[in-house]
Amino acid sequence: MKVLHLITGAETGGSRKHVITLLEQFGREEAVLAVMHEGPFAEEARANGIRTEVFAQSSRYDLSILNKLVQFIRSENFTILHTHGPRANLFGIYLKKKTGICWVTTVHSDPALDFVKSGIKGKVFTALSMYAVKKMDGYFAVSERFKQNLMNLGIDGRKIQTVYNGIHFTDEKAAPVPRRELGVEEADFVLAMVARLHPIKGHTVVFEAMKAIDEAERPHLLLVGDGPIKAELEKETARLGLDSHVHFLGFRSDVDQIYAAADLALLASYSESFPLALLEAANQRVPIVTTDVGGVKELVEDGSTGWVVPVKDAAAYAEALRQAIRRQEEGQLQEMGEILYQYASSRYSLEQLEEATRAQYERLLRKQK
Repeated sequence: MKVLHLITGAETGGSRKHVITLLEQFGREEAVLAVMHEGPFAEEARANGIRTEVFAQSSRYDLSILNKLVQFIRSENFTILHTHGPRANLFGIYLKKKTGICWVTTVHSDPALDFVKSGIKGKVFTALSMYAVKKMDGYFAVSERFKQNLMNLGIDGRKIQTVYNGIHFTDEKAAPVPRRELGVEEADFVLAMVARLHPIKGHTVVFEAMKAIDEAERPHLLLVGDGPIKAELEKETARLGLDSHVHFLGFRSDVDQIYAAADLALLASYSESFPLALLEAANQRVPIVTTDVGGVKELVEDGSTGWVVPVKDAAAYAEALRQAIRRQEEGQLQEMGEILYQYASSRYSLEQLEEATRAQYERLLRKQK
């Protein structure tokens, strides 16, 4: 078995973390990473011992790399192509046709929502992406709920394997970034939200929830990530009068240390599969407020290890934040984080990720013989 993982290489969010942590579990000759951009993703993969090949595009519409990929697959005798993301999935159609390779994907987001707010071009790309997703030989769903979503698209459930995301859980918390370096004080109630600045991530719902909380107890929000709507979000915080409470930190490589400096972790997405960011928060013993997406209810027990609220419901989100603040005042929030850590570390390990992924690969190869 030899697997080629194909992804654009421009990702900065959970899919990037997922791919790198997954490939670290396989040997250099078993799994190879192919990206379409040289940059931080490729550098991080190499630093983690992953063989990484760059098939550079002059633009996202440059299709000249397709024949190079075909030649690479044939010359290296890959048996499985594992694509990640809409562009890689589209390219997979051609690569499958030319090589006959066994083709699988991990769907990291709802393909129907990948190109929201992108106009007519977005509608075209969405249609192409939905077409590609239905052409694979096998699928990885990172929660049972997301497996059902794929089946609702008409995909045969027998082709889908639920494989929970995993991370390396540590025995101790990370050393927190000093709060003053992040623009907050020791006495502040601090929220950390690690997410691309993209419409689907629901940042504005969090802003509205914060606005609904009395200014005297209003929390501070650390936003980790970058993306296409940064300027739009900055304008929204100004409009709501939240400038002094929302801190745009950009892309950071010290996410663990930022979570360790926070009191609460947030997810407000309209759609997700199973966010790695929540596992990273759990590893730092930080309770979570999350929207009810993907497999989050398989991790967060409402009222015990965090709060699960309806999607796009700013009022419910604000109430969850108020409850978290009360728990902090009563000295109970830290205990919630410890319970979350114990549960997550026993269920979402890298070992289970590797074993389940390898088993699906082998099952599909046997089926093709």
